[in-house]
Amino acid sequence: MSKAVFFFGGYHATQENIDLWLRSARMQKPIVEFVGFPWPADAGADADGAVKGFKKGGKFDLAVKRIEENKADTIYVVGHSSGCAISRAVDASLKQTDNIVLVALDGFRPNDKQLDRTTTQVWGAECGHVKSRNFPGFDKGRRRIYHATDCKTMWALHFSLVNAAARDHVVHSIRTGYAKCEANLSFL
Repeated sequence: MSKAVFFFGGYHATQENIDLWLRSARMQKPIVEFVGFPWPADAGADADGAVKGFKKGGKFDLAVKRIEENKADTIYVVGHSSGCAISRAVDASLKQTDNIVLVALDGFRPNDKQLDRTTTQVWGAECGHVKSRNFPGFDKGRRRIYHATDCKTMWALHFSLVNAAARDHVVHSIRTGYAKCEANLSFL
C-alpha cells in the first residue's frame, strides 16, 4: 500500500527547515513519498493570513493539484502549528478525500466536516504534566498524544511533534525548532 505525505510547515518554517525535515523523513521511510512546503513569506500566523499568503504565486493551487494527481493509496495532508490552517484549507479544496488523512500537529483545529472523517488526526504533545502549546480537546475522538522526552519548555514541546530530537536544551524558539532534526513520523 503506497503512501505520500504533504507537509506544511508552521509560522516562519524556512525552506531549509523543510529540507531538513524531508531529508530525515525520507531516510526513515524511503518507500514513502514526502513533499514539503515552507511558511509563505510575509504571511501572519493567523489562519486567514496563512492561507492568503500561501495562495500568493499559485502555491495553494499547485499543492491541491499535486495531491489530486498523486497516485498513492493513502495521502497524508499534514500541518504543523499555523501550517494547520493551510493544510485544512488545502484539504477542504480537494475534490475527493476518500484516501486522505488530514493531520493537525499542535495547531489550528480541522473543521467539523473534517473531524467527521475517522481518518483525521489531531495531535498534541505532553511531557510529564506539561502539555503542548495547542493541546487539543477531544475533537470527536480524533485526538492523539505524543509523549515527548525532556521537553518541558513551550517551544521544545511544540516542536517535538515535527522533530523527535527536540529537547529543552536544543529548541529555545521557532528559529531552533528544527535543530538536529529527526522527523517525527508518529502520524504514519
